Amino acid sequence: MKLLERRAALTKETRAFFEERGFLEVDTPLAVPSPGMELHLDAFELVDPRAKSARYLITSPEYQMKRLLAEGHAKIFQICKAFRRGELGERHNPEFTICEFYRANASVEAIMKDTAELVERLTGGEAQIAGRSISTRAPFARMTVCDAYERFAKTTPEETLRLAADDEERFFRILIDEVEPALAKLDHAIFLTEYPASQASLARKKPSDPRVAERFELYVAGVELCNGFGELTDPEEQRARFEHDRDERAKRNLPLYPIDEKFLAALASVPPSAGNAIGFDRLVALACGTTQIRDVLAFADDEL
Repeated sequence: MKLLERRAALTKETRAFFEERGFLEVDTPLAVPSPGMELHLDAFELVDPRAKSARYLITSPEYQMKRLLAEGHAKIFQICKAFRRGELGERHNPEFTICEFYRANASVEAIMKDTAELVERLTGGEAQIAGRSISTRAPFARMTVCDAYERFAKTTPEETLRLAADDEERFFRILIDEVEPALAKLDHAIFLTEYPASQASLARKKPSDPRVAERFELYVAGVELCNGFGELTDPEEQRARFEHDRDERAKRNLPLYPIDEKFLAALASVPPSAGNAIGFDRLVALACGTTQIRDVLAFADDEL
């Protein structure tokens, strides 16, 4: 009961954080025509024989929130449910809570600053995990993906970029087996930045170095808390990425989802923007002194 009471207080505090900064809270649909093309995410399909077209539960509210950016809403946030098939574990649940926010006419630096300040506020500047004290005082340390692979796995930047593009399985195995365990030993929060361009997802490439993307993730006590972007706003490049990912999904016998044409049409009107999706259950868990999200869920999937 105390953890659920703490969760409610942290949710209220999160809303206050964004409202104080002039963000508008929005509420976008949970059932959508396309849940995205991300290769590593599978969606739940809603079955309705009377429906004219398929609907899927969102894996993120990203597409619809960016359409709101296109309509002129400059600073928006949302705390909502998201759904991903096959995700169950200490830090995963098929149904989870996400906190997603965007700034129009802002850089990825502004979003990283927001993120650090929110985490510091909710954790009080320190997370107590398994007898360890992890500093969450802003600003946070940073390390590029290539630097992390070189430091912790002795992989050169050139080899890291090659693996990300040509041997994704090996790239992620190094991340899971060598890089993330090393980050977990740090006594402070750290941003992992500049993901290889082949792992850009919906992030734009870095203008000064197109080999990498304006994408970052935040790690605290080994927990990956978020996935943030300097947003790609070129509809032609985004379509090409969607088509590539759709082809890859077909090759891997993964479910195929439609391309969201309304999202692509709106993308041309999105100003230079940046945004972030935070695993809210994970952040609440850290603020409560644990890395297991089931501790801060009213009901985990296996309790239903």
